[in-house]
Amino acid sequence: MESRAIILGGGLVGLALAAALDSAGLATTVIDPADPESRLNAKFDGRTSALSSSSKRMFDCVGISDHFPEPGNPIKVIQVSDGLLPGGLAFDPQEDGEPLGWMHENRHLRTALLARARAGKHIDLRYDTRPANVERDEFGVTVTLDNGDVVKGALLVAADGRNSPMREQVGIRTATWRYNHAAIVSTMQHSKPHDNIAYEIFYPAGPFALLPMTDDRNGHRSAIVWSVHTKDAPGYLSLSDEDFAAEAQAAMGDVLGEIKIIAPRSTYPLGFHHAARITDDRLALIGDAAHGIHPIAGQGVNLGYRDAAALAQVLVEGARLGLDLGDAQLMDRYQRWRSVDTMMVSMATDGLARIYGIPGKTASKVRRFGMSLIDRIGPLKQRLMDEARGTSGDLPLLLRGLPI
Repeated sequence: MESRAIILGGGLVGLALAAALDSAGLATTVIDPADPESRLNAKFDGRTSALSSSSKRMFDCVGISDHFPEPGNPIKVIQVSDGLLPGGLAFDPQEDGEPLGWMHENRHLRTALLARARAGKHIDLRYDTRPANVERDEFGVTVTLDNGDVVKGALLVAADGRNSPMREQVGIRTATWRYNHAAIVSTMQHSKPHDNIAYEIFYPAGPFALLPMTDDRNGHRSAIVWSVHTKDAPGYLSLSDEDFAAEAQAAMGDVLGEIKIIAPRSTYPLGFHHAARITDDRLALIGDAAHGIHPIAGQGVNLGYRDAAALAQVLVEGARLGLDLGDAQLMDRYQRWRSVDTMMVSMATDGLARIYGIPGKTASKVRRFGMSLIDRIGPLKQRLMDEARGTSGDLPLLLRGLPI
């Protein structure tokens, strides 16, 4: 049996895992039903993602960053407020100067990940096809594709998204709920520079986030992620760009001056899901197949990269000891390593979403008092900055910028 991992899903997290394993000399086959070229334009996905500083270290370490079409925009400060009221909180890591994260357009992330995968010596890409049959037994994994090809390996990795067919097929249960909110995303141009500051403005209907993007030839840009009640989302989408800009301007105040919407608006429902377990016989779940959280802290895809970094380290270190990649000991180690971190981050983001969703002046006063306390308690504020960077807890080597 070949010491190969078969990854179902060639999205952001699946390709990150393939690059991490390739950098350590382990072979992977990536299987995905989509045409990868169709995912590389803004029409497919006009969204942006905040790459935490620890995820950026992994991207640097395994050679993904070498393929970025542009370097992304650093997030040097996160400014948090309860509406437009005074008494907010600024996360500003002045001491070491390392950004809290980097803003990238999703299409640029996909471009870099796909280019890195195509350059990989040990990565076999199988796009435009899907598994017709999967067999896992004591000897290995056999995947028969719908084009008749057969792929064999030692471990199956489900990176096949929020509605993971593999997770459902195995019968792994998930805790799931909806927030009755939808996120509206777009890009705007603004008259004032953003100074590499991300703004998180909380309203009872949901947070309004402004995320700094690289300037283009037309001026300063930021991404908007605006959480609204599900019933209100169609109304916001139906507005003209000018009317939507006026609504956004009212929600954000004058922090960035006059604004203009420069990208189509899209929306997606907000929900939470958490798999009861992330392993099975010769199977590991990563990314959205394992968990999905509220975007309130921008940690969703970064949790997936943390999965990829941890699983890669478990597999590489196991292989060096002569263990089969699908060995139960390795699966147990991955399960233990990731279960605490994902649950802590998931519940923290869920709690934030609920706390800031409480309407009324009294609740607002309590929140602002809490923010003022955090601002004065150095260790607590540092812990929250570490969470934003993805540098808290038992960190895999790649997230420290170290090769496995």
